[in-house]
Amino acid sequence: MTLADLPAGASLFLDANVLVYHFQPHPIFGLACSQLIQSIENDQVRGLTSTHILGEVAHRLMALEASLLPGWTATKVVQRLRQQPAVLQSLARFRSAVQTVLQSRIDVLTIAPALIASATAISQQTGLLSNDALIVAVMREHGLTNLASHDADFDRVPGLTRYAPI
Repeated sequence: MTLADLPAGASLFLDANVLVYHFQPHPIFGLACSQLIQSIENDQVRGLTSTHILGEVAHRLMALEASLLPGWTATKVVQRLRQQPAVLQSLARFRSAVQTVLQSRIDVLTIAPALIASATAISQQTGLLSNDALIVAVMREHGLTNLASHDADFDRVPGLTRYAPI
């Protein structure tokens, strides 16, 4: 299913890639993700994410922003930022994106420590990596079954409906 198939009034959890595609505008997926964010802002659908996803978005956007600097490439960008903290201090788009989400109609859910233990069990049951399993744990805790994500690994999770950008 795609984001265009999402029924009005639905609630869905936003994976990091959807937010990154929106803020970085991705040439293929950006428009669909931006339309989703707009439908959340227009109160046509309810969008939720979590604190761990917001941290992942900030990290990815920081690395993407740095990789666009003159003389920088996507390879070893995080290592270079560690070695050159002054460059990191000059970056601003990743911070602006986080502030935008926090000021938007997207509900940001906090992670209770017990959910991390639940996520480890989900990871073993489904073969999902830790952060993805934590998404499933958070969704289950909040009674959510719809997920906006480009990550097809979630298709292995019973009872979850994934909406891809396109």
